[in-house]
Amino acid sequence: MKEFTQRIIQIIQDIPSGYIMTYGQIAKEAGNPRAARQVARILHSMSQKHNLPWHRVVNAKGEIVIKNEEGVWTQRTLLEKEGISVQEGKVVVVEKYRFDKRT
Repeated sequence: MKEFTQRIIQIIQDIPSGYIMTYGQIAKEAGNPRAARQVARILHSMSQKHNLPWHRVVNAKGEIVIKNEEGVWTQRTLLEKEGISVQEGKVVVVEKYRFDKRT
């Protein structure tokens, strides 16, 4: 496994309950701010294997970007169980719930 992939996995594993990170934020933290799509690919292919809290990752606008309705419902439900408010059924206020490892 590439070092960049390992860093992404570790960053996602470190997102605490009740917080979110964006794909771009994770990519930047891992060392490549232009790799948000790679973060999405890693989440899609490795979440189960590495027990990643995939539901804590949203896009830069705070939107749940899963394409199917069941996936959106699952992510929203998991976020709400952690105390994260999801507006309009699919939007998280990033500024309120963003996890920043530097703070």
